[in-house]
Amino acid sequence: MTRHRLVRRVFTGTAVLAVLVMATPVLSQQPPGQSQEQLARDILALAWQRGPTEGRVGSLASVKVPEGQAFLDGPNTRRFLELNRNPPRDNHYTLSAQDFSWFAVFYFEDTGYIKDDEKLDPDALLKSLKESDAPSNKERERLGMPPIYTEGWSVAPHYDLNTRRLEWGVRLRSGSGRSVVNYTTRILSRRGAMHVTLVSDPESLDQHIAVFKTSLTGYDFVPGERYAEFRSGDRVAQFGLGALVLGGAAAVAVKTGAGKALGKFLIYGAVAAGGTILAFLRKLFRRG
Repeated sequence: MTRHRLVRRVFTGTAVLAVLVMATPVLSQQPPGQSQEQLARDILALAWQRGPTEGRVGSLASVKVPEGQAFLDGPNTRRFLELNRNPPRDNHYTLSAQDFSWFAVFYFEDTGYIKDDEKLDPDALLKSLKESDAPSNKERERLGMPPIYTEGWSVAPHYDLNTRRLEWGVRLRSGSGRSVVNYTTRILSRRGAMHVTLVSDPESLDQHIAVFKTSLTGYDFVPGERYAEFRSGDRVAQFGLGALVLGGAAAVAVKTGAGKALGKFLIYGAVAAGGTILAFLRKLFRRG
């Protein structure tokens, strides 16, 4: 099957998501002996829950999936990450535009209640992220993954007291020079924070952030797990908002370069390759 025939095929039904695989070789090669068509079939076989529906984000939260978007549960997200040569992670969940112009990965960090009264210093945080590039890329190299470098903020870290969301956007660059933006949200809860990373290309970031934020209005923790439901005696995290930008508990576990690398790896490891995927997808959809 030719590339163009496959692209036309994926425009029907759930097969639209299979076009994701076509971008994988741009940043990293597909597994030896596995063709692009086989990767497409494997992605097609995932249990995509097409909107309108409701996705269960573990036992702690749910998100409404509108028409034009799709959701993957934990086991299917693990496989999705594997197929794209990212480290497989348990208890991760995916929300995606059905045309794959953007996607977001959710996972919960059980840190305890995080106090939200810390003043953020974007310059100091960016310096820490850049310092983590070298040790983090050594770990990526060990895993056979391409390097990723921090270029700067696309959106500086900021916290919304009304929604209890900490948000920021980081411009990343692959070893080949291709840029991508990871737009990250931390939604605070009674027992920790839901990590949500939106993957987009820099040119479409503002548009995709707007769509993504609209989607997040359909997100909610289950009763008893919301931030305002904190009770005396609940476990309290030993860090604040700044550490969340650097990777949460992993960023403060060790104050060495290795500790910073771990935090960076946890932030970007599962989703950083997606920007190249999105760039290649746009070309394929324009051809279609």
